[in-house]
Amino acid sequence: MYKSIYVPVDNSDHSNRAVACAVALGKAYDAKLVGNHVYAAGLHDYRFRQMEYTLPEEYLDEVELERQRKIHDSLITMGLKLISDSYLDGMSRLCKESSLEFEPRMMDGKHHAEILKDLDGSKHDLVVIGALGIGRARDSVIGSVCERVARQCERDVWVVKHVPEPGEAERDTILVGIDGSPQSFGALLTAVELARAFGKKVETIAVYDPYLHYSVFNGIVGVLTEQAAKVFRFEEQNQLHEEIIDTGLAQIYQSHLEVADRMAQEIGFEVKRTLLDGKAFQKVLDHARKTNPWLLVLGRIGVHSPKDEKGLGSNAENLLRAAPCDVLLSTRLEVPRLDLRAEEAIRWTPEAEARMKHVPEQVKGIARTGVLRLALEKGHSVITSAVIDDAMDRFMPKSASAATKALAEAVALERAKAGGVSMCRSCGVAATQTDPVRCTVCGAADFEVISHEMIEKIAAVEGGLQEETTYDGRKLRWSDEARRGLWTMKNAYQRRRVKARVEKRARMMRLDAITLDFARQVIEDETGAPLDIKSPSA
Repeated sequence: MYKSIYVPVDNSDHSNRAVACAVALGKAYDAKLVGNHVYAAGLHDYRFRQMEYTLPEEYLDEVELERQRKIHDSLITMGLKLISDSYLDGMSRLCKESSLEFEPRMMDGKHHAEILKDLDGSKHDLVVIGALGIGRARDSVIGSVCERVARQCERDVWVVKHVPEPGEAERDTILVGIDGSPQSFGALLTAVELARAFGKKVETIAVYDPYLHYSVFNGIVGVLTEQAAKVFRFEEQNQLHEEIIDTGLAQIYQSHLEVADRMAQEIGFEVKRTLLDGKAFQKVLDHARKTNPWLLVLGRIGVHSPKDEKGLGSNAENLLRAAPCDVLLSTRLEVPRLDLRAEEAIRWTPEAEARMKHVPEQVKGIARTGVLRLALEKGHSVITSAVIDDAMDRFMPKSASAATKALAEAVALERAKAGGVSMCRSCGVAATQTDPVRCTVCGAADFEVISHEMIEKIAAVEGGLQEETTYDGRKLRWSDEARRGLWTMKNAYQRRRVKARVEKRARMMRLDAITLDFARQVIEDETGAPLDIKSPSA
């Protein structure tokens, strides 16, 4: 897979770990290794000239000053070259022990600029670089050289973030972010090849965000005029998201995981799938902190980025900084055979193409993929308006769409009071039917029934329920302990944001009461610390 591996070295802990990783990769793929050290003799010379006026009087004679300049230039250049040689000798020795071809390189200049210049036009297909260098400080997250190389390099970049402690057990899982983009599917195939070479497991993770719109609506309700609020129609907007879009998003991202699963199976590899809801980078980060993967593999950009996007997507950049494990930023593009076959073999009628033009640009790619997959599954060779209707019915069920004529939330709550709400134990999505057989999102058949009586009993223990009205007029009841849990956050903006997320989560699960255990997950997600509620007498 990798035939030429490029490693910037500076003798720091992370750099030395990067060399060790590169040697292991070189052995796995019989690759050539190139070690590079950039020294800054020119910078030292510039600084020396700036400080010349501080020299003692006897050194300020023109002849003597010129002699000192030559001595300084010679010593600095020679010394820095000797240091570079010693750094590269260590890597050369490791390569020789592993019978790997090695090429040392050194140059003078600005570190990241020289590395990028050296990479430009070369045939290196992987850069392995330490996240931090010899200039690290206590609060350093990522070094300036690593950050700039990772952002601007157009090759795969393996960023070494985890330096194992002596005796630490080796980690066994590669985590892959999947969002339906060719970059994410390319990352999957790279992860599978690495897993085979190093005896690792692969887990795919996808995240959809059903909370964003609710938080946005909650934030703007106080600034809209009465007339603007009527035009915006908050209740209908929320109803649309809760009854249609949220479930559709879950199904779309679950389908991305299923496509990734099929791609891995086609090449004889089994993967574990994880679907989460929330902010993408935060949920992937939380999951990585819990599971401690050996490597996190991500596409440089994601499904919402333009095809010609340079640099890194926002999720990749956030995870590059915060992930507790090594991160591989992948440039590989892979269109699933299913999607490729659909694009090549299926035609669109003018009417169908016209309908797709009305889809917002930011979701057009996702929508088109969903329609193509459905058409291929049902054996269509031409996509008509009827096929688009079928696809909409899958991701946005007609039964839910029809419910927008009434208060669907109220209907769901009445159903919960009467017979309980069934929640899928696998993905956590609430069923729209009272006695479901199979989850419409992940296909699991194991449900947990949450009854009205169960919630009332828990709430009674937590001090009873107090009714509150949400920004769009809906009624939700909070237990006293849940409210106290919310008020452990002193920052008013943070508290308001978390309250909106808890409300949204309750509405997604068709619950009309919020207990402490229900609110705890969102509060702890936000604060990153266990929730500690002191008793009222404390």
